[in-house]
Amino acid sequence: NIAISSRVETGSRLMKWKVTEEEAMKTMDKIGVSLDPRREVSELSIAERQVVAICRAINAKARLVIMDEPTASLSKKEVQSLIRVINELQNREISTIFVSHKLDEIMEVAQRVTVLRDGKKVGAFDASELTRQRLSFLMTGKEFEYSKLSPYPGDEVILEVRKLSRRNNYKEIDLKVHKGEIVSITGLMGSGRTEFVLSLFGMNPPDDGEIFVEGKRITPRSAVAAMRAGIAYVPEDRLLHGLVMEQPVSKNIVLTVLKRILSRIRLLSKVKERTEVRRWIDELSIKIPSVDSPVNTLSGGNQQRVVIAKWLAINPKVLILDSPTVGIDVAAKDSIYKIIRELASEGISIIMITDEAEEAIYHSNTTYIMSSGRIIGKYNSSELTEKELYEKINGQ
Repeated sequence: NIAISSRVETGSRLMKWKVTEEEAMKTMDKIGVSLDPRREVSELSIAERQVVAICRAINAKARLVIMDEPTASLSKKEVQSLIRVINELQNREISTIFVSHKLDEIMEVAQRVTVLRDGKKVGAFDASELTRQRLSFLMTGKEFEYSKLSPYPGDEVILEVRKLSRRNNYKEIDLKVHKGEIVSITGLMGSGRTEFVLSLFGMNPPDDGEIFVEGKRITPRSAVAAMRAGIAYVPEDRLLHGLVMEQPVSKNIVLTVLKRILSRIRLLSKVKERTEVRRWIDELSIKIPSVDSPVNTLSGGNQQRVVIAKWLAINPKVLILDSPTVGIDVAAKDSIYKIIRELASEGISIIMITDEAEEAIYHSNTTYIMSSGRIIGKYNSSELTEKELYEKINGQ
């Protein structure tokens, strides 16, 4: 994938695999990443696939590189590596169009910024003229201010994990989540965060350790078993794992509760289905033309709301959100944060995986840091600064 353009240019009818792999490795070195060149892209995580796509563009030696949300699934360290590469491209007189809604990255990487809102150009500005607050306002027409959450004062433990381990994934994880608490888990790509929460959801069974929900030990060996225990999971890649994109909004929302909406003769009840769907559309303020609209016609923020609605329908005790604001704009993020806080206030315990320090600090009570499959720190989120958290994540 990385070296395809240069290999085609040689005109050779045979692929020289050693040369191809060396070329791919050199390109990856430019942004400080290391992937096995022989792995198939279908086996990679969403973040690793993004790295491959970026490397392919760099290797193509284009005069203009258009990067459409290139950092959506990258860690802070990987983002900094990419920005260094963009600066190198600039030094070589290669132009870059950097499409993003991440304000910090725009401020850091751009010389000029064009702001679009609702399909219209708001204006073009020198980056030096903009602040993060003004750029946010230009993008949305709204002002956003967040207050930090206080350390969680309650003592009712809903989820407890003791010495949970899975070979080559994570080791001896200890973690507690109280009723109505928002816990964030952060760390570099490959730290074992997703593998750990997938074990809680029964999709990556641990080799050792214990999981308790409301004091009762559970051993979820499937997603269905985890759901019965009151655990729900919103995946990182909502397009691939969270939604049936071609199906209507209504069908996606009721996927987890089909038994509940059966009629007396065990057929799907349209009345029950519409009642359930309308409930979550109203509660989560999902903006759709119709309940029969295919999910792939919705914005990223509304797609994320549909995924959340699907899992809230099972009335979970614990809701796991894996990178819940990846790929959505600043206004949609704000609405997702409000939903998360409202769910916590209603007593649902939240586990949120995030790469963004600001997200952890302002939108969770407690932050855990993972590295190499282990938890290396637990902090009151409100006591951290973004700089401190990034330093802890990167081991500085």
